[in-house]
Amino acid sequence: MARKNEKGVALILTLILLAVLSVMAVSLLFMSQSETWSSMNYKLMTQARYGAEAGVNKTANWIQNSYTTPTTAQINSMDLTKSPVQFGGYDVTLSANSSVTPHYFDSTVQSSFASNATGSVTAGYTTINYQPNAVLLGVQSFTTYPTNTTAVIQKWLITSEATISGVRNADVQLSAIMERQKSPSFAYAAFATATGCGALSFGGGGTTNSYDSASVSYDSKGNVVTQTYGGNVGTNGNLDESGSKTVIYGSLSTPRAGTGTCSTSTVTALSTNGNATVTGGITELPQNVSYDPPPAPSPAPPTTTMDIQKKSDCTGIPSCTTSTSVGTGTTIQGAGTSSGAGSSSNPILLGNVSLNAQSDLHFGLPDCSTLTNLYININSVSDTGNSSITIDPIYCGGTSTGVYPQVVLNFAGSGVTTPINLTGSTITNSSMVPANLQLLYAGTSQITINGGASTAMLLYAPNANFKLNGGGDLYGSVVSNKVLDLGGGAIHYDRQLQKKFYQLGKYMLSSFNWSKY
Repeated sequence: MARKNEKGVALILTLILLAVLSVMAVSLLFMSQSETWSSMNYKLMTQARYGAEAGVNKTANWIQNSYTTPTTAQINSMDLTKSPVQFGGYDVTLSANSSVTPHYFDSTVQSSFASNATGSVTAGYTTINYQPNAVLLGVQSFTTYPTNTTAVIQKWLITSEATISGVRNADVQLSAIMERQKSPSFAYAAFATATGCGALSFGGGGTTNSYDSASVSYDSKGNVVTQTYGGNVGTNGNLDESGSKTVIYGSLSTPRAGTGTCSTSTVTALSTNGNATVTGGITELPQNVSYDPPPAPSPAPPTTTMDIQKKSDCTGIPSCTTSTSVGTGTTIQGAGTSSGAGSSSNPILLGNVSLNAQSDLHFGLPDCSTLTNLYININSVSDTGNSSITIDPIYCGGTSTGVYPQVVLNFAGSGVTTPINLTGSTITNSSMVPANLQLLYAGTSQITINGGASTAMLLYAPNANFKLNGGGDLYGSVVSNKVLDLGGGAIHYDRQLQKKFYQLGKYMLSSFNWSKY
């Protein structure tokens, strides 16, 4: 009887097992399908993101290479107090995205952007379409150094939307900040543009530190009080330091890496011996720093010899006087007017200036009526020892405090091997403001200058090699191909230069952010 009741159990168990296996099979099929869709979603979202990045990069390239910089009048028509910048009550927007309304003051620029910024990329059988837009977050115009031309820097928020249409759709939005900043032309005590070993060479107790020309103080011996920081140096190559008293009181900036022996095949950032030090360590730059050469002197100066004698004599020297209200010696004197001799539009032209022994050359203006800069195009300057160059102050309204012009000497160096050779001269700029004596040179020949207690100056010669002769002091900054200071001289960086002269910096993309829909 019991066996008869068990008939059909095997069939029931088989059906139950078959049902369980069916459920497992369906689950496996569902999981497989889910994994397939998940992988496809990930693939499509990744492709869409790359497409959005293509839109960001295409917009960035367009801004760098095809964008028409706004004029001063157009900049003035915008509301710069807001970010994003506004025009006519709307954010300044360039758009190649049909869902974003453009608002830009120049329809030609907007049309160019709409035509050139959008596009598509292909990945296998998939087409990714991208549509970017750019919102202007900030804009500023400034005068570049040393070209004295107007430049514009801007900050953009670039947003790119990329879509993929098909069995499974994808939509990704990527945003990034693109900006081009202005950077100080004289950001370092010394910068060497050369890329090899010993681009910067300090030895024999050579050093750098800093001071502030806006609040100069002096010690009991009449020397400028300096601080043991801020004397940063930079180069596209290597700093070679030697000597126990050789100290860079600041940092070294270079795209090179590592310390130790430098060779043509392996250019290290820093080579030291004899306990020479860099107190601020090494800052690795992302790329080489470039400096535009100064414009060629125009009109070109003559190449005739102009002698500066011990006894004041103006024979053959333009804009020269031997009788001035300040000091004695031979004085090159500007007219002190916006269009007279010595103005930017009418520079004084000097040939090969030769400073004879014990001669005294002055640069200045006649009075306080119109204080302007003094521009001089000069072919070369050299000395025969024990001579001096002085920047003269003007005493206005009976005050005892002198006011100084900015004297800008633009050297041509035509037909000479050393356009600036002042190994035996003393340079005196008692204002201690380096901007009041600027030496510009676009050529590649050697430059040698003697330091002194009041040698406050700027040297901008990115293609030439510079030597600080002897153990003197130079207050200001040097930009040259190579910098050589092996005689124990000191370069004292003026921290005011961080906010004095500027040039265009590099474009940068940053702050990437993405989202999917």
